[in-house]
Amino acid sequence: MTHRVLVVDDEADVTQLLSYNFRDAGYDVLSANDGMTAVSLAQRWLPEAIVLDLNLPGLDGFAVCEMLRVLPSTRDIPILMLTAFATEQSRKLGLQIGATDYLTKPFSPRDVVARVGRLVEDSHGGAATSA
Repeated sequence: MTHRVLVVDDEADVTQLLSYNFRDAGYDVLSANDGMTAVSLAQRWLPEAIVLDLNLPGLDGFAVCEMLRVLPSTRDIPILMLTAFATEQSRKLGLQIGATDYLTKPFSPRDVVARVGRLVEDSHGGAATSA
């Protein structure tokens, strides 16, 4: 089974790098570069995981996460916040509003893919062992 991941970042090089690595691992990937597009794509496409930057134009990542957690169709999708905000306060807030995991930049693309794989596996009750 091919898993779907939505990558949300306003930096094209980050979305391209992550999209390449997710595709290489067997995932279907969509990307968004702003918060409103991310919410819209998540509702329509229903990815199995979302990689979400915090510093986005329009709606920031915190607002996107809050919206996704309220919507019935997206409330259970695992969200990995991937951001340059490395403070403990940002991490706590991200996890409090509904992020499943939090990782700071700079990052290893392999680590991001592995973490998302674990999130997808956990969301399927441990049944999904690979992409």
